[in-house]
Amino acid sequence: MPPPSNVAYQVMWNRLISVVEEQAQALVRTAFSTSVREAGDLSAGVYDLDGQMLAQAVTGTPGHVNAMADAVAHFIRRIGPENIFEGDIYITNDPWEGTGHLHDITMVTPSFYKGAHVGFFACTAHIVDIGGRGFGADAASVYEEGLYIPIMKFAERGAVDQTLLRIVRGNVREPDQLVGDLYALATCNDIGHRRLIEMMEEFGLADLAGISDFILTHSRRATLERIAALPQTSAEGELTIDGFDTPITLKVRVSVEKDRILSDFAGTSGVDKKGINCPLVYTKAYACYALKVAIAPEIPNNAASLAPFEIAAQENTIVNATHPAPVALRHIIGHFVPDAVFNAFDQIVPGLVPAEGAGCLCNFQVSLRPRSDAPAPADARRSEVLTFNSGGSGARPAFDGLNATAFPSGVMTMPVEATEHAGPVIIWRKELRPDSGGAGKQRGGLGQYMEVGARAGHEFDIQAMFDRVDHPAKGRRGGAAGAPTTIAQDDGTPMRGKGKQFVPHGRRVMMAFPGGGGYGAPQDRPRDLVKRDLLHGYISAETAAEVYGLAEAEIAEVEALRARGGTL
Repeated sequence: MPPPSNVAYQVMWNRLISVVEEQAQALVRTAFSTSVREAGDLSAGVYDLDGQMLAQAVTGTPGHVNAMADAVAHFIRRIGPENIFEGDIYITNDPWEGTGHLHDITMVTPSFYKGAHVGFFACTAHIVDIGGRGFGADAASVYEEGLYIPIMKFAERGAVDQTLLRIVRGNVREPDQLVGDLYALATCNDIGHRRLIEMMEEFGLADLAGISDFILTHSRRATLERIAALPQTSAEGELTIDGFDTPITLKVRVSVEKDRILSDFAGTSGVDKKGINCPLVYTKAYACYALKVAIAPEIPNNAASLAPFEIAAQENTIVNATHPAPVALRHIIGHFVPDAVFNAFDQIVPGLVPAEGAGCLCNFQVSLRPRSDAPAPADARRSEVLTFNSGGSGARPAFDGLNATAFPSGVMTMPVEATEHAGPVIIWRKELRPDSGGAGKQRGGLGQYMEVGARAGHEFDIQAMFDRVDHPAKGRRGGAAGAPTTIAQDDGTPMRGKGKQFVPHGRRVMMAFPGGGGYGAPQDRPRDLVKRDLLHGYISAETAAEVYGLAEAEIAEVEALRARGGTL
């Protein structure tokens, strides 16, 4: 039988992308954790026999999928090819061989067709609780951060390891939720496998060698062509953020060479005492993502399209933290890596990358329990509620930044209804934050206000995971900075941007999340866009007048239009 044509291979490539997207959507539908079900904090992919990623799901985060691109090779090495059997399922949450912290569980399933091993499916999901201190930055080492699962078999030849499940149940606060997520991960891999076998039968494939070579060869060639078209030079970028107790500086030199782009993080701050450190695998994931979306966004993500982006960082820096550094909130550092890379790349190819944005997700986890200062009602209960939220993204060269939208992570903001359903928590306020987007020819995306409390009879600890309190997002090419993060209790008691903090019965936490930086000089913004922002409430009348120069009569006209419910 002759080998498939290039057209047939292209159809198969598209089919593989559809297969892993169905795999990811199955995980969304079956997961127990709200972080997966509502925010899409997951990844899914298919791999060849050597552990090279062939396709990734559209749904998911760069930190997961790009880190998972390296993980399958670790599974092959640890399990051993001679111990891979049909019906096996493998598991880990190793921060250095998985996706960066203990709260991410990765499962890998080998695929067999007619008795022959043909490839792997892998998926990752963020789970709400893994034991230990809980999801936060307070630990002094990874040992305190929760249950560690080395690369091992979750199931062998179809039989689930019940001893592993008992150990898991005995070490976490939400055992049913976590075990449910484990089975959801295993199930979504199985769905991917079944769809792959259907494709192989349809196209008469005995293995994936041909389609693998086609995907990797064409992806590598296309990516190298994009790199070759760039100026062969280098530039340095720098970014300072809050850190835990002291500011953190990320430094990177981006060097464009003929057949690769090297990002070297020499000069970056050292390992922090608290759990905001980032393993290299996660730094690499977001550094590669930043460059790929800048120069080759339409080339599908796989091992070959990522390979020309090389990352270097000294050990025991905050972007290459080694064991046993605490890493629970590694996303805080990792999500700022693209802004640091963009600050350098903007000097190489001007007018391409956005201004700085909110960066890391504006997450918090609430640990609720019956009040301790007075008798609690009989229905008061303990609960762990994790909610994902976003500030504004940076303005782009030709477009405004996106309001309350996660970049670079890409996860969704959780609906209030889903958050309140997860436990006895009340979200009293959640709305866009006017004037938080940095002024510019293109305006930065808005952050948002949130106000959170507990139902009557409960007190809680809140694990704050915020940044940009002291270092708001900077504008680019004349654009202004976005608004900083603020957090306090409703009686004015100040709170820290990071760490576990007690909130007594009846108190609420008031939060304002940061806006993205602006792009270009504010005076160059078209007046109709300024009027539109004022009409929508994105900016105040004071900002319209003082920053953008809108006349008093124009402001009055817009405000009258708003009162009538009109549009521009």
